[in-house]
Amino acid sequence: MPTNKKGDRRERELVNRLDDAGFAVMRAPASGSATQRELPDVLAGNGESFYAIEAKSSAGDPIYLTGEEVQALVYFAQNFGAKPRIGVRFDREDWYFFHPGDCYTTDGGNYRVKKETALADGTDMAELVGDTEKVTLAEATERGTATTADDGDDPDGGVRKLLQAVADGTLTVDEAAEALD
Repeated sequence: MPTNKKGDRRERELVNRLDDAGFAVMRAPASGSATQRELPDVLAGNGESFYAIEAKSSAGDPIYLTGEEVQALVYFAQNFGAKPRIGVRFDREDWYFFHPGDCYTTDGGNYRVKKETALADGTDMAELVGDTEKVTLAEATERGTATTADDGDDPDGGVRKLLQAVADGTLTVDEAAEALD
């Protein structure tokens, strides 16, 4: 059976990143070698969140998963009590995660994640492990307005929050500018 050294290396990297974030993590045995049932690539939990992750990597081309792979992931996750996630990593980018229901489904019943979609809509590692929270433009604007109204000592508190969101990568410069209009 040919091995996928890059894929194996990426899975080990994912395991190490989750371990560093305080999760108990394990890589499942190679597909089909330990059991007739397909297993997710990685299982991770920290006492509050439990994930069954199918991990895929690509140099830049879209990542495809078969409908059977995704069905097996969801089935296992439900029976195990974990949240199913598809983890994708493109070269020179970080890991991004999707619930299978949030992935594009092709006419043939397969699942696809493009690099642009991962960067724009994926859950990043920090959010997955609970270090940060994704904030929409509307939420950031609402928070900024509330902060400005509540912050008698700092009338520009909302602007500061928007600038911080840009610095953190939560908002683009254009989104922040739009929020200020």
